[in-house]
Amino acid sequence: MKHLNKYPIVLASGSPRRKQLLEQIDLEFEVVPSQINEDFSINLSPTDFVEHYAQEKAKDVAKSYPDKWVIGADTIVVLGSHILGKPKDGNDSFHMLKQLSGNTHQVITGVSIQNINQDISNSFHERTNVTFNSLSDNVINYYIETYKPFDKAGSYGIQDWFSVCVNRIDGCFYNVMGFPLSSFYSHFIDLLETQ
Repeated sequence: MKHLNKYPIVLASGSPRRKQLLEQIDLEFEVVPSQINEDFSINLSPTDFVEHYAQEKAKDVAKSYPDKWVIGADTIVVLGSHILGKPKDGNDSFHMLKQLSGNTHQVITGVSIQNINQDISNSFHERTNVTFNSLSDNVINYYIETYKPFDKAGSYGIQDWFSVCVNRIDGCFYNVMGFPLSSFYSHFIDLLETQ
């Protein structure tokens, strides 16, 4: 198996959680956030949506780093067929958590690995089912006021206080945090083995 730190890697994301997760697997990389913003009005299925934006984010940064391995990612929460992104404000946050209360939703993360000089563009997605307990208005308001989850898809963080509100997870835990470590590692190793 090739050692990943022999390769120059760039994370095209400003997410502190993604940075923390990649550091957790001893990856050495630099952080260069992309300038791409999601447009939720585009007509794509949830899985196509996350792969599209992961790819766009990676491409945006890869243009400036053609010799490096650039990683882009995009995470959404899906309830039924409705995509929930990051809340705009406290009211939006409350509305999202009220919808998710007592229900099972999906967290889908798209990941794209790009290397322009090697002509590599590889994208995939990971899906995790998450079931919430029934949440009272007091619990929702406490969480929003205390943790201000406005930078999180679906308006919650599985790794903070809100963990007490999660009844069940079916799938990759780290995917719910915003980056599916296991499937990323497998994909990246496979790509490097073909070099």
